[in-house]
Amino acid sequence: MWHQTMISRSLQAALLFLLGLVGSFAHAQAPDQEQALTWTVRDAQLKWGPCPPFLPKGCGIAVLHGDPAKNNVDVFFKVPAKSTIPLHWHTSAERMVLVAGELHVTYDGQKTAVLRSGTYAYGPAKRPHKGFCASAVPCVLFIAFESPLDAVPIENTEK
Repeated sequence: MWHQTMISRSLQAALLFLLGLVGSFAHAQAPDQEQALTWTVRDAQLKWGPCPPFLPKGCGIAVLHGDPAKNNVDVFFKVPAKSTIPLHWHTSAERMVLVAGELHVTYDGQKTAVLRSGTYAYGPAKRPHKGFCASAVPCVLFIAFESPLDAVPIENTEK
């Protein structure tokens, strides 16, 4: 009888384990409530907002996904042709891909990087950097921020 009880309990445990796997698989296959999306820089539905005042006049930011006040926000950042982005830093690291134009970016202690359409760049958190849109067309940069969106200007101390 003890032998039959042990077999019965083993079968029950195996059955519960298998049901748990099936349930986990079904849950993993269930559609997420969040909708997939795509954007292009020319989408009429994009809502371009202003940039912080220290950035060039005509600059714009469009939120693509997320909330700028929370972690994990994606944006398009647009600056006019031939404009300078002053020295600044972000609390967050930033992962970027240049979508349009030619952007020259210089991080403190590093050589200037030339970004052309399709170029990926990574900027460490709190690392001061500046930029110049060298093209005849506006520069548009896709940026993924890990932390809430900010841009902290660094005052120019040169006289």
